[in-house]
Amino acid sequence: MLTGTKRVDAPGLKGWLAGRTGRKGDRTFRIRLLTQAFWAAVSLLLGVQLAMFYRAAQAGSLPLPTRPPGVEGYLPISGLMGILDWVYQGTLNTIHPAATVLILIALAMALLLRKGFCSWLCPVGFLSELLARFGRWSFGRNFRIWKWLDIPLRSLKYLVLAFFLWAIVTMTADQLQAFIQSPYNRVADIKMGLFFVELGKVGTIVMGILVLGSVFVQGFWCRYLCPYGALLGFFSWPSPTRIARNADPCVDCGLCDKVCMARLPVSSSRNVLSPECTGCLDCIAVCPVTEALEVRTVGRRRVSSVLFAGALMGIFLAGYVGARTSGVWSNEISDQEYVERIPDIHSPAYGHPGS
Repeated sequence: MLTGTKRVDAPGLKGWLAGRTGRKGDRTFRIRLLTQAFWAAVSLLLGVQLAMFYRAAQAGSLPLPTRPPGVEGYLPISGLMGILDWVYQGTLNTIHPAATVLILIALAMALLLRKGFCSWLCPVGFLSELLARFGRWSFGRNFRIWKWLDIPLRSLKYLVLAFFLWAIVTMTADQLQAFIQSPYNRVADIKMGLFFVELGKVGTIVMGILVLGSVFVQGFWCRYLCPYGALLGFFSWPSPTRIARNADPCVDCGLCDKVCMARLPVSSSRNVLSPECTGCLDCIAVCPVTEALEVRTVGRRRVSSVLFAGALMGIFLAGYVGARTSGVWSNEISDQEYVERIPDIHSPAYGHPGS
């Protein structure tokens, strides 16, 4: 029989990192927020580097500055195509290899540590959380969509995922190669960056809706529309780690349910196995009793928040270093080719092959 002890506020840096300070209904492991902020800063830096690369290519200034392969993390569809093409061809494509490497890393994280990528590394998830926090600061709370509407809305991300997977798996090996080698795909990372820089009226309206939705409804994009998160959710089902609730020390305060960004019934579950669980560990941070909620493996081994974060970073670094040392991180498109293609990037020749 487990008997927990009451957690107390812990002043100082250690208490702040452990989420033992601040309003009890809104606590989180600050180590997670710092990890998110770091990767958001990295993402911003990659964007700046890509902009410098694009401007130099526009001007024809050879040699070009280094193109950051990490921006291919924003090309998950190209990454999925790369996986299937790898199976067909036996080798990883040299157009956007980092896209495939990064999505494989995210899938490995999901298999081992649930959807930890979403709540610990994803810059979009970080921005979504900041907007939700702004909503709580402004209105005192986030709002919840009616259950009769919430359930069908949650299916949207799975429908979008199903559409993309169907489109990819029904392509033949030759069709996949044709897409990967197409003019559009060769500059897809540049076009992705230009999409956000040159938002039109429709894009601005859509982005505005997503921002407002995220202010009022926590995790609006992640909960209802992100197909990437839906894919990681499927891979997280067999994960050996999960949030485990011990009923004996639990005081049934319901705080874990309140802070769960996926709105899961943590307080009435023995193990949280839902594919919606992002592994944010906020339920543990807010729990007032030790040993009531813990991250555990299938062998009942306890995993601390620091070890959880370290394991996520270890998986990423192993994949990144492995890709770089084996020569499958950077693409093989020459600077001269970029200089020749960039001036015509808005022409119909660089439209999506399926349009």
